[in-house]
Amino acid sequence: MGAFERYLSLWVALCILAGIALGQALPGAFAAIAAAEIARVNLVVAALIWLMIVPMLLKIDFAALGAVRRHWRGVGVTLFVNWAVKPFSMAALGTVFLGWLFAPLLPAGEIASYIAGLILLAAAPCTAMVFVWSNLCDGDPAYTLSQVALNDLLMVFLFAPLVALLLGVASVTVPWNTLLLSVALYIVVPVIVAQALRRSLLASGGAPALERLLRRLGPASLMALLATLILLFGFQGDRIVAQPLVIALIAVPILIQVYLNAGIAYWLSRRLGVAWCVAAPAALIGASNFFELAVAAAISLFGLKSGAALATVVGVLVEVPVMLSVVAIAKRSRGWYERKTVS
Repeated sequence: MGAFERYLSLWVALCILAGIALGQALPGAFAAIAAAEIARVNLVVAALIWLMIVPMLLKIDFAALGAVRRHWRGVGVTLFVNWAVKPFSMAALGTVFLGWLFAPLLPAGEIASYIAGLILLAAAPCTAMVFVWSNLCDGDPAYTLSQVALNDLLMVFLFAPLVALLLGVASVTVPWNTLLLSVALYIVVPVIVAQALRRSLLASGGAPALERLLRRLGPASLMALLATLILLFGFQGDRIVAQPLVIALIAVPILIQVYLNAGIAYWLSRRLGVAWCVAAPAALIGASNFFELAVAAAISLFGLKSGAALATVVGVLVEVPVMLSVVAIAKRSRGWYERKTVS
């Protein structure tokens, strides 16, 4: 991980401050950007989200799905945590903390929207930064690639119905047309475009051509993320200045669910005799989120200035330091893990 990525949380924090300041100084400019939308899709933010997502999807090789059979126990653990535990645990934690314990400290009209943002965050397994986390803990690259490819495929079919189910439980009206548009715009079409571009590059120039493009797009992808954050916090600036405690309170259930789901995946892997080099990335994939998709879906469903959009952005703020701590825990516990684990 490069210096820029290593200090991503610092850049995120600086972008939050810059966004708030610019939102206060240039309200007309932000209003014009907010008005540039079609069918509830903001064109500026959509372009930035695509610039974030497509380089990540270029790394995915769906041919790696053939390796799933070799790591079926680790894959099973991660699928269980990603799709049967994490979204539901986040909905429960959001309801308990934001809807009950912290409710007196939060604006009453935004609580349901905050919970909706947390649900969107947890319903999308991470597909990009997981490669970084897996590499840092010496995880099996074949398992990581096959698991990420499988999650990408499943998101096409499971994201919309799972989000609709949990938003309904959270008493949030589900705009199905907008939700399906978000899935098409931010999952289906980018996957198709990225895979077509990947195949073209590999056919014409091989792996070196793909690597060259990824190196060029990498900085642009990160800059798009930071630009999106500046926009989001520029739109949210007034409320954040008035209630800075909101961000800290939203972060609490996110932090708990990361450690909870990583712990479940790690423990289940050990019980099932999964090798540590698979169990460590399994815990990381089980705990991390595809926050780019969550941000885009929240904006499309609830708007740029919604509490849901703010909640998903808080996920970006805490993602890097928390996942680095999970990497450290996994590495330090390797001796304990392998004492009873049979690969």
